[in-house]
Amino acid sequence: MVHVGIGYDVHQLVAGRKLVLGGVEIQHTKGLDGHSDADALMHAICDAVLGAIGEEDIGHFFPNTDPRWKGVPSKIFLEEAAKQAVKRGGRIVNVDATVIAQAPKIYPYIKEMKRRIATALGVPERKIGIKATTNETMGFIGREEGIAAMAVASVDLPELPE
Repeated sequence: MVHVGIGYDVHQLVAGRKLVLGGVEIQHTKGLDGHSDADALMHAICDAVLGAIGEEDIGHFFPNTDPRWKGVPSKIFLEEAAKQAVKRGGRIVNVDATVIAQAPKIYPYIKEMKRRIATALGVPERKIGIKATTNETMGFIGREEGIAAMAVASVDLPELPE
């Protein structure tokens, strides 16, 4: 039976940090603030996979109060989400995600993002969809104060007795 989960993440843009989205470092004047590498795209996908298998969110597995996760690349979080799915006899069917950022332009990086996300999840690239949009200059995203991402994941899980 296919189960679906959704994920959302947002981080503030700040000076002095690298901008990492989908595991790819993007040249920009600001980066995302957070305990790990603050990769909002990978975080949203992680929550989507965990939600599809009925688990708690990324913060349960990787609390931002734990120094072990300080500065860690978010691919580790995705790898763990995939392991949790496999542990339950599941198979990730697909992931679809959208990055919402006024700047920088995301499109030139999408192919590499898909490759890195697919590798972390252990699925073929064709099972990963990534899109990008702006907020049409509205709100905190439009003012370039932050970047958000949303994702949906489907995971085929065996039916278990209630």
